[in-house]
Order: sequence, then C-alpha cells, then structure tokens
Amino acid sequence: MTDYRKEHDSMGNVEVPANAYYGAQTQRAVENFPISGWRLPDAMIRAMGMVKHACGVANRDLGKLTGSGKNPLTDPQVEAMLAAAEEVVDGKLSEHFPIDVFQTGSGTSSNMNVNEVISNRAIEITGGEWTQMEKPIHPNDHVNMGQSTNDTFPTAIHVATAVQIQTALLPALKKLHKILCDKAAAWDKVMKIGRTHLMDATPLRLGQEFGGFARQVELSIRRAEIARDAVLELPVGGTAVGSGINTHPEFGSRVAKALQERTGIEFIEAVNHFEANAQRDGLVQSHGELKCVAQTLFNLSNNIRWLGSGPRCGFYEVKLPSRQPGSSIMPGKVNPVMCESMMQLTARVIGNDSVITVSGAAGGNFQLNIMMPVMAHTILESIHLLSKGVDAFIEFCVEEMEANEESCNAAVEQSLSMCTSLNPLIGYETAAKLAKEAFASGQTIRELCLEKNILPEAQLTEALDPWKMTEPQE
Repeated sequence: MTDYRKEHDSMGNVEVPANAYYGAQTQRAVENFPISGWRLPDAMIRAMGMVKHACGVANRDLGKLTGSGKNPLTDPQVEAMLAAAEEVVDGKLSEHFPIDVFQTGSGTSSNMNVNEVISNRAIEITGGEWTQMEKPIHPNDHVNMGQSTNDTFPTAIHVATAVQIQTALLPALKKLHKILCDKAAAWDKVMKIGRTHLMDATPLRLGQEFGGFARQVELSIRRAEIARDAVLELPVGGTAVGSGINTHPEFGSRVAKALQERTGIEFIEAVNHFEANAQRDGLVQSHGELKCVAQTLFNLSNNIRWLGSGPRCGFYEVKLPSRQPGSSIMPGKVNPVMCESMMQLTARVIGNDSVITVSGAAGGNFQLNIMMPVMAHTILESIHLLSKGVDAFIEFCVEEMEANEESCNAAVEQSLSMCTSLNPLIGYETAAKLAKEAFASGQTIRELCLEKNILPEAQLTEALDPWKMTEPQE
C-alpha cells in the first residue's frame, strides 16, 4: 500500500504519495487528467529545469531572493534551489513529473510540478524536512519568483525545441548528407536509366541521382536551421500577460543570456512580450520547416526503396542490406524495412503539423495560447522521430548500400528513350516512330537504326553514347 503525506495549496490540503517530491497542485493534476498516459517529453522537463535555473540565477544576481521581500532566502538556500534545478536538467528527478500531456492549456500544472519538485528537493539538500506542509523554500514565492507559467512554459518549449534540433536533428542530417555525397562520388561512373512517371526516360549516372538526393538533404539542413532559429525569441520576462508585472526590468534579458551561455544557442529576450506571450507563431513556423524535412526524407526513403526492389523482378539497381526475414509465409523474402520505417515516421511528423497548426491558430486568444502542452509534446515528438529515424536509416541502410552496376547498365540499352539523342539528327517525329516500332518489334533503338540504316554506324554509336546523354553537349 502506498503511504501518503499531506500537502496544501490555495484550495486546501491534498494527499500526496509520501516519497514524491511534487506537491498538492501536481497531485490535483494527476487526479484531474487520467487521459493518455503520455507525459511531457524528457527534453521538455529538462528545458524547464534550465529555465528555472536561469531564473534563479537572475533573481539571485538581482538581489531578489535574499532581499527584503517576504521570506528571503539565505545564500545556502539559494544555492540548494539552483542545485535542485540542475538535477531536473540532468534527469535525476524524472520520475517525479507524472502529469498527462492533456492538462491545463497553459501548462500551469507542469510549471507547478517543476516548482514543487525543486522546492522540496532544495529543502532536502539544506537538511530541512521537505515532507512538511510549510516550505521555507517556496514553490511560488522563490522558485517561481518573477515568473508566470504564461511566459516560462513557452520559453521552455522554445529552449527544448532549439536544443533538440541543434544537438540531435542537425547532426543526423549532416551525417546523412555526407554519406550520400560519398555514395554520389563513388557511383559517378555507374550508368543507369532515368525514370519519369515511373516510365523509362533518358540515361543518367547513379552518382548524379544520389547527388540529387544529397542536395535534398542539404536543403533539409537549412530548413532545420530555420526551424531552430524560429524559436530563438524567449517570452520570459513578460509574466502573466506580457506587461512584466512582478518582475525586474532586466530579468528577461538576464535569463535569455544565461540560457544562451548554457546551450550555445543564440536565445534573446522577446522583442515584444505581448506578442511573445500570446502567440505561438514561431512554433508553427518551426514545425512547418520540420514538415518539409519529413516530406524530403519520405521521398528519399521511398526512392531508395524502389531502387532496391527485386531482386529478380524489380529494378534492383541498389543492393539494400538484409536486416530481417520479410515474410511469415514466403521463405527467403527480405523487405526494405528501414525505408518503410522512415516512411511511417515521416508520415507521423507530417500529420503532427496539423496538430501544431490548429493549436497555434485556434488555441491563441487575446493574451495567451491555451494548447501549449500538446504543442510541446508534438513538436518534440517530431524532432525525436526525425533524429532517431535518420540515425537508424544511416546505420542500417544507407551506409551499407551497394550499387548493382550490372542491373543499372543492362537497362540503359533497352530504353526506348535512347532515341531522344537522335532528335537533333533526324527530328522528333521520326525518332518517335522509331521508338514505337522498336517497342513493337522488341528491338533496341540501336538495332532498329542499324537495320534501317538511319545513320552511319559510327555516327549512330556516337549519338547513342549514354555518357554524353548525362551532360549538356555543345
């Protein structure tokens, strides 16, 4: 049986699990929202710890915590509060954040969850009795000093988003880009047939095709950087409605600077706190860029899946690594599972964009957006899926891919679109007739042209040189 202790808030006493660092307001939220079982992501909790630590440092340096206000703290108490916030950042207290994502729309429940945990843990660090209802290091008066949920919670979303893009997504995309560039260089002499509308087209080199893939990812890197930069303005300092009531004029800039120094990311205080408190347009823009990254990765993985189709009855121009048996009934079948995994997770991210868009638009009324917890969960889920998905795609698919030169080369001569290079010599209509006749007779364009003596053999050989078809010619 679980033991309980009593905690209290402005509504009265609440029974809380005895060993939980959280308090009354967290427990009320746990009881009110038994919805999904989804907690806020660890990245969000860690970011909230970063914000609380930065706020504590700012209040300490401004003399607010140890000043002449109600219940001033001693220097050891301040340091204990900062140490407790650091433990939140380090993930040491993660089990004490149980609140469901689908909670109060401002994130007040989670903000108070963090305040209560830091308060009780700080009291414990100083040797105090943290299980008592009276709090010498108070969750509101001290941990939340100069703050409102309305400015600190969206600040934490911005910090978590930027940090995860910077430390997880961008490194993954940059690694993928390099590997694709390496494949493009290694396969530059492998001739293959192009396909438009999934139909035979003119030749290109496998290296050129993968060079195009690499460029897609290079542009995705730029989009991820834009996604990061869209959330660099921080609402902290605006408190309840953007006016900055109950905070120091330098508070917001000091907190932003501290977060910048911790993360190496160029966070700044919001230019206009009324906009920053009320609107989540930056998150909508950020996720929109992530959606573009997702659709690029969907397209890339689907193209690679097609190129690896076969091994006997498909294209089989690229040999994909065998990761696991592919069928419960067909012996020996192996499927492109890493491509399929990538396609599914990117579909999820693309769908997540609707959640972010609706939450940003419909959730923002007057001075506050009231759908912030689901926005936090959704954008961080998208970044996590993209980052881990790309890492796995690299390790278990892209790095081990091999070119099937035999299959690539065999298809080139068979393509009826080889007649395209004859257009300048015999005209489009004549070339089209040759293509139709070659298809009907089962001959190649070369064979039919030689049979009909369309051009001298040497000139025909030069005209049908597939390498020359892969680059502009004077």
